[in-house]
Amino acid sequence: QVQVVESGGGMVQVGGSLRLSCAASGSRFSIYAMGWYRQAPGKQRELVAGITRGGSTNYADSVKGRFTISRDNAKNTVYLQMNSLKPEDTAVYYCYANPVGSYYDAMGGYWGQGTQVTVSS
Repeated sequence: QVQVVESGGGMVQVGGSLRLSCAASGSRFSIYAMGWYRQAPGKQRELVAGITRGGSTNYADSVKGRFTISRDNAKNTVYLQMNSLKPEDTAVYYCYANPVGSYYDAMGGYWGQGTQVTVSS
């Protein structure tokens, strides 16, 4: 069992920045594929950004150039730096850890409890 815990959400004004953190348990964190998803009210959960075991990253078109995902294997932590935030970024953000598959494989890994991000205009 992998424990996944997010932190860093909150309320910010349009154009502001936030950094989300996600700590995952386990001695083999370096092999986890990690992803950040979000879910806005009335919408489906969507992949925002993912990072592979090797450090390759991928982003949703809506956040490219504004968000950056990174990982620190020594701290078992993945980050999501969010800049130039927009009202449409408002959502609950979930961290996802997959020890064996891809961050796209949303059925095979472990989810955090979510952290609220609210962007006010």
